Amino acid sequence: MTLTTLQLSEAGPTVALRETGAGAPLVLLHGVGMQSAAWAPQIADLSRSHRVIALDLPGHGGSDPLPAGSDLPDFVSWLHDVVLALDLGPVSLAGHSMGALIATGFAVDHPVMTRRVALLNGVYRRTPQARAAVLARAAEIGAGQVDLATPLARWFGKTPADISARDRVAGWLGTVDPAGYATAYGAFARGDATYADRLDEITYPFLAITGDGDPNSTPAMAQEMAAQVRHGRAIVITGHRHMLNLTAPDVVTAHLRDWLAIPSEETYHDIA
Repeated sequence: MTLTTLQLSEAGPTVALRETGAGAPLVLLHGVGMQSAAWAPQIADLSRSHRVIALDLPGHGGSDPLPAGSDLPDFVSWLHDVVLALDLGPVSLAGHSMGALIATGFAVDHPVMTRRVALLNGVYRRTPQARAAVLARAAEIGAGQVDLATPLARWFGKTPADISARDRVAGWLGTVDPAGYATAYGAFARGDATYADRLDEITYPFLAITGDGDPNSTPAMAQEMAAQVRHGRAIVITGHRHMLNLTAPDVVTAHLRDWLAIPSEETYHDIA
């Protein structure tokens, strides 16, 4: 599957995306420093039943960046423009990390355009200490001090699956546009509470997945988010960290298939 581009308006920004399959639309949003190719295992499987659109976030891959200083709602507005430009209608959204924050914002700001939402390794109301640490990293990145070794060490263990995924992620991090990375990371650092008070507005199947070894997108965060949503469910995958869809691709994809199969008027409790 090749990367294609979309012009949001005559003089607007360019968005790069990977699209395949047919059926109800499923939009995939990656994390900071990644690109749409990070969803390859899920695209291959889920495109058998859905029209899958994996986007390069602004300033990542082939997508033009948002202006410096943009915040999470600006990324949500960008996604809204993309969904309208592609004429997708109501969409299912799955987002990882920063993509999870964007998916959450879209779900609460545009409920009529949302069928369901799944968050992988999402963040929710960081502790004061965690917030201070991530804001400090955002300031360093904004000043051009980019340390890639530390997040890689935090995201991956020593298993063969982790090592293989780490090499791919290192390649994406190594080629990301510095300015686009800084803008997205700043929005990610400031965005963990932006939509936190509105999760109870979500009225369709909601899934929060994380790894038991993820220190920043913790199991407690996933459980707290799911508890706010009437149709919410939290899943913690043992033995994995932050890049779940790459280190545990089959497990993650199976959970996403189950989530996609739930009629939007039903809850997880209803079908348990």
